[in-house]
Amino acid sequence: MSFSNQIKSNLQSKRLAVKLTAKGENYVQDGHPWVFSDSIVKINDNAQTGDLAIIFGKRANKMIGIGLYDANSPIRIKMIYSDTASVNIDDAFFKTKIQEAYQKRLPLLKTKTNSYRLLFGENDGFPSLIADVYANVLVVKLYSEIWLPFIETILESLLQVSKCKTLVMRLSRGLQNSKSHQLKDGDVVFGTLDNEVVQFVEHSVNFSANVIKGHKTGYFLDHRENRRQVGLLSKNKTVLDVFSYAGGFSVHALANGATEVTSLDISAQALDIAVQNGKLNPYSGIHNTLAGDAFKILEDLVSEHIQFDVVVIDPPSFAKQQTEVALAKKKYAQLAELGVKLTAKGGMLVLASCSSRVTATAFYDINAQTLQKHQRPFSIEQKTQHDIDHPVGFPEGAYLKCAYYRFLD
Repeated sequence: MSFSNQIKSNLQSKRLAVKLTAKGENYVQDGHPWVFSDSIVKINDNAQTGDLAIIFGKRANKMIGIGLYDANSPIRIKMIYSDTASVNIDDAFFKTKIQEAYQKRLPLLKTKTNSYRLLFGENDGFPSLIADVYANVLVVKLYSEIWLPFIETILESLLQVSKCKTLVMRLSRGLQNSKSHQLKDGDVVFGTLDNEVVQFVEHSVNFSANVIKGHKTGYFLDHRENRRQVGLLSKNKTVLDVFSYAGGFSVHALANGATEVTSLDISAQALDIAVQNGKLNPYSGIHNTLAGDAFKILEDLVSEHIQFDVVVIDPPSFAKQQTEVALAKKKYAQLAELGVKLTAKGGMLVLASCSSRVTATAFYDINAQTLQKHQRPFSIEQKTQHDIDHPVGFPEGAYLKCAYYRFLD
């Protein structure tokens, strides 16, 4: 398999012997994928990013797990193996883990869907690494230099398992500024790409993703099942899709017979993509777009007494840091308040959060308290989390939560 020269790494991974605090050791033995710097009691003086950190337990001085050392992160060791049995960290080790991840996605691939997340970071044993598939294009995003010594073998296995024809590398901002490699964000490192916008299918609905310049890997796959369900709810209905980005909910609604869909986003460019995505499918409804601050536009719609049969509010993360949690909760309450007022009699309000620092319990409580204040009778139709290709392997990995509220009057 022939990769472009950027993939060739001169970095070599050496072995480190690591001892942890009792608390850190317990986390590793419980299968948690993160070891913070303050949990490390003893480690080699010459530890470098990408080195294999062999963690030894206090009892009998036996290995309890293996991680990758990250000198640039407070999460100093990112676990790739949590067991006491001996193991070789080699090409076969990584390929087996990728094959196991692929097997988990097979039920999804039996539907009319050819886009999926093949590797979901820590949850699949690949911390700080994401691999998404769009039709026959594989997009790998790196968030840490820990993978540089192993990148060639991992990419080779990803291509073999996914059977993709093209591979695009995406890099976090930190990696884009790093001088430890020759990779560039958006590089096509295997195969060819005729167009940076790639078409794919999601439950029989056609979409596109800009795999070179789009957010993350080009699209957000985690809400796939919720988009399908909103589509099924939208036949002969009016729909408002707030924070619509590339129109995921909007396009499913249009493709499933919505009479009128309004996509609202702060980015006019994203709304253009939403319109184009809609046109990839036959539909007879009207597709409106509103560009601007969501809170301000929603307040304007309320003041104009405009309501919709289905309202979907799926904002970006409001709490990227712990200090932002209190403000994030206030924003969720504001959106729930506006959503109640914008949802018509008998309508459905869909509220979602992708802020991992706001727990599902807290998010649902905020919604319930806000909705109850309006004394409109409602039922909770369902609460959902990640789709099948976003398995949750540890508590912090469960960031997505979504609830469907049906108003009875």
